[in-house]
Amino acid sequence: MARDLASAQEFYGAVLGWEFRPTRLGEQFSVAMYEGVPVAGIGALALRLGVPVAWTPYFAVDDADVTAARIRERGATTAVGPLAFGTGRAALAADPDGAVFGFWQGEVIPDWTLRGDGAAAWIELRTRDAFAAAVFYGEVLDWACERPGCCDVSYEQGHVIVRRGHDTVARISGGAVEAAPDPEVRPRWHVHFSVLDLEKAVETATGSGGAAVSPVQSSATSRSITLRDPDGALFTVVSPNT
Repeated sequence: MARDLASAQEFYGAVLGWEFRPTRLGEQFSVAMYEGVPVAGIGALALRLGVPVAWTPYFAVDDADVTAARIRERGATTAVGPLAFGTGRAALAADPDGAVFGFWQGEVIPDWTLRGDGAAAWIELRTRDAFAAAVFYGEVLDWACERPGCCDVSYEQGHVIVRRGHDTVARISGGAVEAAPDPEVRPRWHVHFSVLDLEKAVETATGSGGAAVSPVQSSATSRSITLRDPDGALFTVVSPNT
């Protein structure tokens, strides 16, 4: 959710090398493309809906009203919607620990999904209790159900892993602190985008009005850092550790 579509496109195009195409959702929406693969969407709706500028994962559902009812039944909040948008209906919600997510009922833009064959993004929920969060999202979104096409959920090395078929689509990690002043520490969904050169991405972001808000984190396979765009949206860039 952005305030100004053109400004957001200019920033993310420079930092992440994205190109943009219009969608059937209207002139205030665009799909970000990286090497021909749809990787994200930007909608200039933050002011209209009265919500902060932020990156938010959206989950496809069969019935938005049923999903909203499940969320409320489990002590969580539906903040916006479900509202009609273009080819479907969308809503924003917050889980019991305050992490914001969206859900979508209707026609999905072709190929606009997180995939294992070249998708440049992945999502991670950092929350207070990973197991409790997995139960909540499983019940709300029909994860680990018996129907074909449902996501599988497993617990691996201290994290909850969500897979659809052979593709890992999300990870849930525990240990976040609800009252922490730092938004990096509070429960929230973290959206990660791949870059080839981490230092170049940071330099471009800071030179374009953004800021680095975390130190560089390194693992055996990758390096990452969390950035803030000029309007305050947090996102993480990840590069291979060579």
